[in-house]
Amino acid sequence: MLELSNISKTFNLGTINEKRALNDVSLKLEEGDFVTVIGGNGAGKSTLLNAVAGVWPVDSGSITIAGMNVTGLPDYKRASLIGRVFQDPMTGTAATMQIDENLALARRRGQRRTLHWGITAQEREDYKEKLKILDLGLENRLTSKVGLLSGGQRQALTLLMATLLAPKILLLDEHTAALDPKTAEKVLNATERVIEHDHLTTLMITHNMRDAIEHGNRLIMMNEGRIVLDIRGEEKKQLTIESLLHQFEVVSGNEFVSDKAILG
Repeated sequence: MLELSNISKTFNLGTINEKRALNDVSLKLEEGDFVTVIGGNGAGKSTLLNAVAGVWPVDSGSITIAGMNVTGLPDYKRASLIGRVFQDPMTGTAATMQIDENLALARRRGQRRTLHWGITAQEREDYKEKLKILDLGLENRLTSKVGLLSGGQRQALTLLMATLLAPKILLLDEHTAALDPKTAEKVLNATERVIEHDHLTTLMITHNMRDAIEHGNRLIMMNEGRIVLDIRGEEKKQLTIESLLHQFEVVSGNEFVSDKAILG
């Protein structure tokens, strides 16, 4: 569903601020893979997601989504293949519009606009069923203004909007980092349910090692623009924070240092 072949990206090339953000990265995701991505500051995590999304072009290598080579396409031309949720809960929704209106906008993404009646009764029933998956009681608040929701509720709604049209790839860019621990856990559990319900292929960046271990079927760890660990299957099920840190030190020759990382 996603294949990165030897992609590299350097910022500020030839200047004193030159930074090699991605260094010959290759990665292949099968349909339905839920991959968590962790690493220290400057490891290349966000650059990796932005490369997949097309925020900027890569210097070399290729990116394929669902069999389509998108390497040379800008973000808006590959947007129909991708769903994305950002760190800030306020960015993914329209605060002055109702919950059902936000969902209707997401459903009509990429479609030609017409003067047909806005939201049908059948649509509202569909939205209620979708909102039930989140288990936050939002199915009973369809006409509430989104600006009245909590940060966690808005982020969960953003997640639902990003997945409403079943994207080929779902990108989660530290989407619980701005939430308090209890709310973050609720949103992560809702994320698991949405991904499982629609069998979505997902890349999730997190700064929380415990979350990276507990969620998904595969974990990759980045360091200095490279993937240094790729853990899946039974090995991931047996993984602990201590064993992950030990493996990182073995393959990188360094201790794991990050002023953002939450170990447990």
